[in-house]
Amino acid sequence: MLRILGRTGSINVRKVLWTCHEIGLDYQREDWGRGFRPLSDPDFVALNPHALIPVLQDGATVLWESNAICRYLAAKHGRDDLLPVDAAARARVEMWMDWQRSLDDAGSYAFHALWRQSPDHRDPARIAASVESFNRLMARLDGVLAAGGPYLAAERFTLADLVVGLSAQRWALTPFDKPSLPALEAYRQRLIERPAFAAHGSAGLA
Repeated sequence: MLRILGRTGSINVRKVLWTCHEIGLDYQREDWGRGFRPLSDPDFVALNPHALIPVLQDGATVLWESNAICRYLAAKHGRDDLLPVDAAARARVEMWMDWQRSLDDAGSYAFHALWRQSPDHRDPARIAASVESFNRLMARLDGVLAAGGPYLAAERFTLADLVVGLSAQRWALTPFDKPSLPALEAYRQRLIERPAFAAHGSAGLA
C-alpha cells in the first residue's frame, strides 16, 4: 500500500491525497510537519534530503515534490484523462501545474498573515504586495477561463485543475478584498462539486 508522509493541512499534501482519491488508490498517511513529527528527523531526511512534505513511498520507489508525485501516480495507473499520453496535451497540463507555483509564491505572505495569523508575517507593505500579486494572477486566470474553459488544459478535468484549483480555493477563502472574477468562481464551483474536492479541497487550507 502507498505510504504518504505529511499533514493534511498542507496544500502540497492535499494535491497527492486528491490525486489518490480521483484514481481510487488506498494509502496509509502519516502526520509529519508542523505540530507533528519534525521534518528534521533523520528517518524523514533519509527519504527527502530537503526535509519537506509530502513524501510518497510506493514499494522501493520514494518520491518528493508534490507535482511530480501526482504525475507519477496518474501515469503509473494509466489515468491519461488526468495526464495525457500525447506529448503536446501532456505539456499543456504540466505547464499549468508548474504555473501553480507562481500562485503559491504570490499569495504566500498574505495567506500566512491573514489566514494563519502568523506573527512572522506582520509587515503591512508585504501583505499588500502579496494581495496585489495574488489578485493579479487570479484575474489573469479568470481571463483564460472566460476565453476558453470549462477547464484549464482540456475539455475535461486534469491534474492541471487539481493543483491550480487548490490555490484558487486558498485565494477565495483567505480574507482580503478581491475583484469580481465570475469565470473563476464558476470554475471553482465546478471543482467543488467533485467528491474528491469535498474530502481534500480545503482541509487546513495551509
